[in-house]
Amino acid sequence: MKVLVIGAGNMGLTYSEGMAKSPLLAKHNLKIYDTDPEKISSLEKVSHFDVYDNLEDCLPKADVVFIAVKPYHSDDLFSQIKPMINDQQIFVSLMAGVTIDSIKERLGAKKVIRTMPNLPAQVGKGVTSYTESEAVSKVELIMVRSLLDTTGESIHVETENFIDASTGISGSGPAYVFYFMQSMLEAALKMGFSDYDSKVLVSNTFEGAVELFNQSDLSPKSWMDRVASKGGTTRAALDSMEDNNVKQLIQDAAYAAFDRAVELGEQ
Repeated sequence: MKVLVIGAGNMGLTYSEGMAKSPLLAKHNLKIYDTDPEKISSLEKVSHFDVYDNLEDCLPKADVVFIAVKPYHSDDLFSQIKPMINDQQIFVSLMAGVTIDSIKERLGAKKVIRTMPNLPAQVGKGVTSYTESEAVSKVELIMVRSLLDTTGESIHVETENFIDASTGISGSGPAYVFYFMQSMLEAALKMGFSDYDSKVLVSNTFEGAVELFNQSDLSPKSWMDRVASKGGTTRAALDSMEDNNVKQLIQDAAYAAFDRAVELGEQ
């Protein structure tokens, strides 16, 4: 299996490095393409994969092609690569808001897999939702899933509507967590803790809470009930959040991201 990643931005590099560290691909079966001379020069010093600045030298022989460019660059890219591709190649899109039908029509490809990755993929803790066009076989889907799993975990969804929905939950979700963390950091600083102590208090609290959740079958609500006692400090904090409708605001934010993902797809 020969894999090409088009685009050496954050996500392109993340998946390239994840696949390079896995036993799935031999070194010279993973290739990455970019147009930035400085980036190419720096990547050539890394021994994990082969680096190219000419698509004619790497695209025609690839079995799986990851498209990791910004959506607004896709038109130029597709017109450039359309004459070089064949019907057996599988195109895996990491582009937000770009539908499978749009890719098939503009690129002339039959086998397309659309994904929604997220930022924690950079540390091997990502979650990627994905769905496919009809021409992709079950065997090919399993093969691509194994590649996606090199950056964390992946979930298969039946329709692209769930890709847009996962954008609102996992795709944009890390920013919601960082927002909450930033708020807690600022509260800790106002209470008089140092920068270092504030970071330790907040980061370890998040990490510990997630680990407790992952190692049990309890729901978040059950864990909240275990922490909060009647008339206690935690109950005061949770009551404040309820009074200020924080839960609904978070859900509204997730739906705002979902709706925007749908709008981008329609554009």
